[in-house]
Amino acid sequence: MMSYGMVGYCVPLKTYPAGYHCAPNQALPFISIASQKNFVALYHMGLYADAALMDWFLSEYALHSKSKPDMGKSCIRFKKPEMIPFDLIGKLAGKMTPKQWITLYESVFKR
Repeated sequence: MMSYGMVGYCVPLKTYPAGYHCAPNQALPFISIASQKNFVALYHMGLYADAALMDWFLSEYALHSKSKPDMGKSCIRFKKPEMIPFDLIGKLAGKMTPKQWITLYESVFKR
């Protein structure tokens, strides 16, 4: 779906009726992709919430790129399309199921 002006992969309200805590009438964000003026950004909410997943990603990233990752809390910025490690992004997307994301989300963010 389109979410916050980005292509977003979300947990639908049908699956998680409580929705996103910031906007309960919206689906729970999971992974989004945005094309900004100077970079492409990938947002993976699991990276933000799961230290083990972040550690895995950083160690794997070093095997796929000669540069350090340009990251925010849950975003990874790629200044050049040829710098995007598509295989690694595919592995990252498969590391957490929507059910696992819901469980983690409820334990970390939901009050």
